[in-house]
Amino acid sequence: MIDGRDQESSLFHTDLINRLCDRRFGVGGDGLIILEESSGFDFTMRYFNADGREGTMCGNGGRCIAAFARQLGIVSTETTFNGIDGVHTASLLPNGKVRLKMADVSGIERLKDGYLLNTGSPHFIKFVKNLNEIDVEHEGAEIRHQERFGKGGVNVNFAEPGSGSGQIAVRTFERGVEGETWSCGTGVTAAAISASFHFSTDILSYQVNTRGGQLNVSFKARDHQHFAHIYLTGPASHVYDGTIEIIV
Repeated sequence: MIDGRDQESSLFHTDLINRLCDRRFGVGGDGLIILEESSGFDFTMRYFNADGREGTMCGNGGRCIAAFARQLGIVSTETTFNGIDGVHTASLLPNGKVRLKMADVSGIERLKDGYLLNTGSPHFIKFVKNLNEIDVEHEGAEIRHQERFGKGGVNVNFAEPGSGSGQIAVRTFERGVEGETWSCGTGVTAAAISASFHFSTDILSYQVNTRGGQLNVSFKARDHQHFAHIYLTGPASHVYDGTIEIIV
C-alpha cells in the first residue's frame, strides 16, 4: 500500500512495480495498491498485479485500502471510494474487520466444467473434491490460458463444500501473479455466488475458508443470473511500515 497523494504517479511504471513485488529482490507482494486523491470520493484505489500491469478490481485490496485510509486519517468508520470497476463503500467494524460492498453481478455462464462470472475481475469456478490435493499451480495455469477465456485470460478458483451449511473452501490461481495466492476477494465472492447456483440453494451468506484466512460473502439474488447487495467481510491487519528510495 502506498499513499500516492503526494507522489508522482509516473514513477510507478511496470518494471518498478514488478521489482517491488518480487519476493526475493523487492518488498514482496501479490500486488501493489496506490491510494490517490479523488474528486467527489474519499480516495481512488489503483491496483497493480505483481507483474507490474494495472489490474482489475481486488476485493481483499479494497478492504485493506479502506483500513489504510483510516490509518492515514482520511476516513473513520465509513468510506466511499472509486475503483476501476466503479464506486465502492466500506465499513470499518469495531472487531477489526472491514465490510466492502462489491459490484453487482449480472450473468453467470455455466460451462461443462464450471462457471464463469465477473465480480470486478473475471473468474472461473470449478467445484472439486479433495481440494487440498489439487495441484493449483499446474491445473490453474493450464485453465487460465485457455482460448475460450479470451486474450486476457481468467482467474481460476477451485472450490469445495465445507463441513457445514453455508461453508466452502477456495484456492485461487491468480492471473498477473501467475501463481496461487492465499486469498482472493473477488475470487471467493465469485465462488460463493456460484455455490448458490451450483447447489440450487437459497443460502445467501457463505463462510469461505482460504489458505490466508476466513472471509464472509453475503448477497441478494434477484434471480439466478443477477446478484446485488454483495458484501465481502474479513480482517485487514497492519503488518509493517517501510520506506524505499526510488532512484530515477
